Amino acid sequence: MPLHPEIATFLAGLPTPPEGPLDPVSMRAVDEAHVAPLEERLPLHAVDDVTAQTASGEVPVRIYTPVEADSYGVLVYFHGGAFFLGSLETHDHVARSLAKETGFKVISVGYRLAPEAAFPAGLDDCYAVVRWAAEEGESLAWDSTTLAIAGDSSGGTFVAAVAGKAHDDGFHRITHQVLYYPSLDLDFDVDRYASLRENAVGHGLETAGLKPFNAFYIDSGADPADPLVSPIKRAELTGLPPALIVTAEYDPLRDEGELYGRRLREAGVEATVSRYEGAGHGFVQHFSWIPEYHRVFAQTRDFLSRR
Repeated sequence: MPLHPEIATFLAGLPTPPEGPLDPVSMRAVDEAHVAPLEERLPLHAVDDVTAQTASGEVPVRIYTPVEADSYGVLVYFHGGAFFLGSLETHDHVARSLAKETGFKVISVGYRLAPEAAFPAGLDDCYAVVRWAAEEGESLAWDSTTLAIAGDSSGGTFVAAVAGKAHDDGFHRITHQVLYYPSLDLDFDVDRYASLRENAVGHGLETAGLKPFNAFYIDSGADPADPLVSPIKRAELTGLPPALIVTAEYDPLRDEGELYGRRLREAGVEATVSRYEGAGHGFVQHFSWIPEYHRVFAQTRDFLSRR
């Protein structure tokens, strides 16, 4: 199907981006300026800002409790933003929707960003918060059964990397991984993935922008050949947690996400790959108010209900 008409209309109204090098500080300010005021956000039983004391240091997290209950499954969420954008605020609405739809207690991670924090600072923060959540299970009212991780775009990169890192460390408490249109191969070889060519322009995220957007992360020491940077390069996938991989029809990153799902299945890992037709990269963050895309949260709920 064609690009969803409401997405196409939105993209047509965007101003031409300024030429020259990217400025992370000003781009973050633009992101934060579009955050909805508190009174317009989805209400939940409780939303608490906490500092997690982890092996990685002090990491700010925001904990979303959907309803009052004796115990909860826990979902640790990593926001997207090409490793240099995004925050607890810019993705607050995503975390609220995840908590509301799944009934899980959601822990959103305010990990350190490039270029100010060199690789692997952000990844270490995400992994450390997952370990912290397990250790603090009693205070979180964790049901000790379901500990899931989820992320969009570069947050999806961290999901795959954290799942692999946890497996290698012998930490087997992660029960599910959810990757929304993940970036899994940071060398951006256009000859490797047809979607990098087919969806190169006109759908929001453009192929030509991938290298400059990810340069802050790569230049901070993130080697695209490293499986912790490009998880699709991980040789052994056996034993990883079951995965839900959501891709978008008009996303340049579509094919690498779908290939990762196939590789997981070939390794004996339960993996569901779901392509959202008419959608482009970023639709969970920017267009989940469109009914056919809001169902991604119900799909996530259904996936997390599998034991």
